Amino acid sequence: MAASVALGATLTAHDRQILTAVNSGASSLSLAGSSFIVLCYLLFKELRKFSFKLVFYLALADMLCSFFSIIGDPFKGFFCYAQGYSTHFFCVASFLWTTTIAFTLHRTVVKHKTDVEDLEAMFHLYVWGTSLVMTVMRSFGNDHKHLGAWCWTQTGRAGKAIHFVTFYMPLWGAILYNGFTYFQVIRMLNNATRMAVGMSSQTFVSDTRDNMRALNRWGYYPLILIGSWAFGTINRIHDFFEPNHRIFWLTFLDVGTAALMGLFNSIAYGLNSSVRRAICERLDKFWPERLSRWLPSNLKYKNLQQESELVLFKTEDQ
Repeated sequence: MAASVALGATLTAHDRQILTAVNSGASSLSLAGSSFIVLCYLLFKELRKFSFKLVFYLALADMLCSFFSIIGDPFKGFFCYAQGYSTHFFCVASFLWTTTIAFTLHRTVVKHKTDVEDLEAMFHLYVWGTSLVMTVMRSFGNDHKHLGAWCWTQTGRAGKAIHFVTFYMPLWGAILYNGFTYFQVIRMLNNATRMAVGMSSQTFVSDTRDNMRALNRWGYYPLILIGSWAFGTINRIHDFFEPNHRIFWLTFLDVGTAALMGLFNSIAYGLNSSVRRAICERLDKFWPERLSRWLPSNLKYKNLQQESELVLFKTEDQ
């Protein structure tokens, strides 16, 4: 991955082979997961709402980030540059797309705005423009060396500092923003639930509790970025202050968790009830007998229909 590039002389050739295998395996899982979400969006017309379109852009960024992380060859100049620039660009784009999803949810639920679709062009300018600026800035202070299976390894303090500024600072800014946004949304729905109980509005209470069940899951989504990049952040800080003392197990966790970000995103953001329902409907259309064996007819769609959608999904349908 773009952030998992700091390998030192203290790591043996065997250690680097292990890290290469971990990176390739985890990136392949992320590539498969994100490609599945992209394919679902392209195949199922009923999924092409604005809310899932943002998930599609997120999956597309994850897919390309994982792809370039796999194909990069540090012993060939062109492919080395392709890996270094592209993985950084698309990894930054990935976590920036999560902030647009959080912004859309907040604007729809908390501020009761219905103009989010008009902001799509601004979202693209924000995500791709910021990713480009961060990638170009990272070239400053970079000696363009490579080590092990990754390209673009910064060996000087200036390059490492710029790497931290152009990747980890925006990353943790996105984590803080997402966490604060989801906290506000969940708090508002909690207040709405208490008000509904006080007014004895059973229908509204039921709807709000359904929304809460869906949004409680989304409240954990900032943890995806934390889990993917916490070890990478610690590894970068340690490498900055102790450049001649690399820790293999920390680098192992750094490489493995960062490369799995695309898989985590595809499961959390992409495999919602709308996607599962679309898949079940296609299976029922082409293999009704087999599907009925897997799911009893009285339960085939019951659980899917009862599962709450995101509030912003509901708003678009109204």
